[in-house]
Amino acid sequence: MLTTQRKAAILDALARDGQVLAGELSTTFGVSEDTIRRDLRELAAEGLLQRVHGGALPVSPAIAPFERRQDIESVAKRRLARHAVGMIASGQIVIVDGGTTSALLVRELPADLRATIVTHSPSVAVALAEHPLVEVILIGGRLYKHSIVAVGAAAMEGVSRIHADLYFMGVTGVHPTAGLSTGDFEEAAIKRALAARAAETVVLASSSKLNAASQFVIGDITLAQTIIVEKATALELTKPIEAAGVTVVRA
Repeated sequence: MLTTQRKAAILDALARDGQVLAGELSTTFGVSEDTIRRDLRELAAEGLLQRVHGGALPVSPAIAPFERRQDIESVAKRRLARHAVGMIASGQIVIVDGGTTSALLVRELPADLRATIVTHSPSVAVALAEHPLVEVILIGGRLYKHSIVAVGAAAMEGVSRIHADLYFMGVTGVHPTAGLSTGDFEEAAIKRALAARAAETVVLASSSKLNAASQFVIGDITLAQTIIVEKATALELTKPIEAAGVTVVRA
């Protein structure tokens, strides 16, 4: 079998099974694990999969630039955002992450909601500037341009001064064993810090993020107490999440 054929077969297996293991691929194709690891390295370099210990997982398309992500699954993301808004009670302090789904969430806030929104996203803050009753606290720091959020030491300092009721976390990957992940090291750190300052962390996960992984781990799947998914999401994707003790809500 040619290398190109073997790589195509690896991608087919990944799409079919949701993960591939280097040892199993080695046996299947009758080649060494070193050869398989090289194949996986090259496929990962092309952005076609995400390598993990022992094999590979599907790569999340949510690591694309912000402008391109705005058009991905926009209808589904709006449904998730509307359901999330229903979780916010008057008087609460709510942390809203950056990202395209969060941008939709703040647009859905009712005009009569009185709450405090804490965010490290300038886009989210600006979107709330004209809301009549929402108090906005903007955390500053170094701007991570991909997601348009503040990261770094200054952001961490701001985060440490908060006790929030809810945190709506944005992620690019949700996987029962690989956990919650994103595409930047510092962004992963700020998300962990935000989760530690909230009584409940909620992840809004459109279908492209489920059973996928990105380069940097935010934390185990149990870092979130609730994950909101699309109503039509397959049970085989949500059962392992629920088995880990995380509440799955369909919107």
